[in-house]
Amino acid sequence: MSQTQSSISDILNKFDLQEADFLRIRAVAPLLKDQLDSFIDDFYTWMQKHREYQVFFGSNPARLERVKQLQRANWVNFLDAHVDQSWVDARRHVGAVHAHIELPNDIYFAGMSVSSNLMADRLRNSSHVKNLNETLASLSKLMFLDAYVVIEEIARINREKISANAKTLMEMSTPVTPIWEGILLLPLLGLLDSQRTQDVMNKTLSKISESRAKVLVMDISGVSTMDTAVANQLLKITKATQLMGCETILSGLSPAIARTLVELGVNIGEVRTTATLRDSFELALRAIGQDRKGMKIA
Repeated sequence: MSQTQSSISDILNKFDLQEADFLRIRAVAPLLKDQLDSFIDDFYTWMQKHREYQVFFGSNPARLERVKQLQRANWVNFLDAHVDQSWVDARRHVGAVHAHIELPNDIYFAGMSVSSNLMADRLRNSSHVKNLNETLASLSKLMFLDAYVVIEEIARINREKISANAKTLMEMSTPVTPIWEGILLLPLLGLLDSQRTQDVMNKTLSKISESRAKVLVMDISGVSTMDTAVANQLLKITKATQLMGCETILSGLSPAIARTLVELGVNIGEVRTTATLRDSFELALRAIGQDRKGMKIA
């Protein structure tokens, strides 16, 4: 997702990065670029002391060399100090790579801290740097911005993964299954909220339309808790199925949930309820004119 120039300006203001900061960084860029090879070597000397080095590079020297070249290009771009859309996109790419390999945040932040110190040491050891303290402060601010964009991209990707996993789990936890000609079974497990009950309604109505079912057995024996909002949502589902010519039987009504519904004053109206799935199945068979042996009931 790209950012507008105004949003980039806004974030520069938040990190207090002014044109003077970029000018200071560009002034020392030639000195630091000349020492990038030794800088990167020192960085990996530090990283060899940590477990992540063996995890990501221990058995793959070719990968290490490739990452060193990418890291060199990244620092060249950093020292050019032109924060525009391409700069932001490059940092987001770094974040996407880190999210893909599941690089721990602690080693990333530690690495940025080490990189900042390595650059600062090189500037302090040079006799050609004017306004050293101001330059170090400017580098530090740009380092923080760099780290922020990377971590924000990692967080965004992780949120997408969590959302996708939640959607998959929701689909898996809402199986509307044909169990007999004209009968659907919907077992509900765990916690129910408004979002999930809406998903239940959508999938149920779609399955009824597809299968032309006459009876839906909704088993709530695995539902841990129920409040007024959820109970009313389930009643809405039963009314919606009725509009499609499908009767709903509510199965697995535990004593605790039955007592809760009474205490909450929820009116279940004409909804047929049973304590067990077996009882619901017998009711469903009678509703379609069959007995448990599949014989037509006169």
